[in-house]
Amino acid sequence: MDKITFLNPEFFWLLLLIPIAILWLFWKKNQQSATLKMSSLSGFKGTESFLTKLKPILNVFRILALCSIIVAMARPRTVDVSNRTKTTKGIDIVMAIDVSGSMLAKDLKPNRMEALKQVAADFVEERPNDRIGLVVYASEAYTKTPVTSDKPIILEAIKGIKYDNVLQDGTGIGMGLATAVNRLKDSKAKSKVIILLTDGVNNAGFIEPETAANIAKQYGIRVYTIGLGSNGMAMSPYAISPQGKLMFQMMKVEIDEQLMKSIAMKTDGKYFRATSNSKLAEIYASINKLETTEIEELKFYDYDEKFRPLIWLAGFLLLAELGLRNTVFRSFI
Repeated sequence: MDKITFLNPEFFWLLLLIPIAILWLFWKKNQQSATLKMSSLSGFKGTESFLTKLKPILNVFRILALCSIIVAMARPRTVDVSNRTKTTKGIDIVMAIDVSGSMLAKDLKPNRMEALKQVAADFVEERPNDRIGLVVYASEAYTKTPVTSDKPIILEAIKGIKYDNVLQDGTGIGMGLATAVNRLKDSKAKSKVIILLTDGVNNAGFIEPETAANIAKQYGIRVYTIGLGSNGMAMSPYAISPQGKLMFQMMKVEIDEQLMKSIAMKTDGKYFRATSNSKLAEIYASINKLETTEIEELKFYDYDEKFRPLIWLAGFLLLAELGLRNTVFRSFI
């Protein structure tokens, strides 16, 4: 049920006049009553008619009408408030994610790829007013989802990220970055951002990472780079068994941090190193705070005035009081 509010509540002070009005009506009634001195009233006992007993209802009608008018003057109404948000300065973001075999290393739980998918999904859900796209790369790269505001599509695409043989194994950082730049170069957004994640060194592809970084800078695209992997050794896949299963062994974690820092610096971005699940989540939270979207909140008020029924009630009571006074109770006034 909608809450009733009053536009002019100061008129409720007039209700203090109601007791005065009641006292005045009683005083007026006594003043209008004739006085006749008699030695005894015993002969008149039980002669008062039913209409005579109902006569005070006329004053009740008048008082109720006055109360209705006062409440109507306070302007009772209900209000329905609807909030709408408008993105005044949006951000277009492309996440370029390494899906090479090393992303199945188990230094993050359950592995790097699954840990990233969970954090990336949380990041998307916290950016409801921005457009986001998804690029995956190994030795080659392709766009898994173009830049879109349809969050369920993006979340489904993230959920479907996996290591397979569609892309040749290897790490083409330049390929992933260049593909992401291509998705953003024609964007009209206030801010264009790429989140470039890798867990290795550039060893594949025909586009150099430095070249892709220069193109990103030319189009005003800021690149946040993330190196994913613990310090030291990690249980990583190194071969496929005859039965088609991945074989794991302890291997050294190698990330070209100098390259990642260079790309971030050249594009006015920032480099992060994620060595654990919690650190990865902190990094995405930091990027979320660094890239803020300007939102304008609009509130719409729909008022439903409730004073009219009170005016009709007051009018009815006054007409009823006047009609009864001049008809049914005329001979008793």
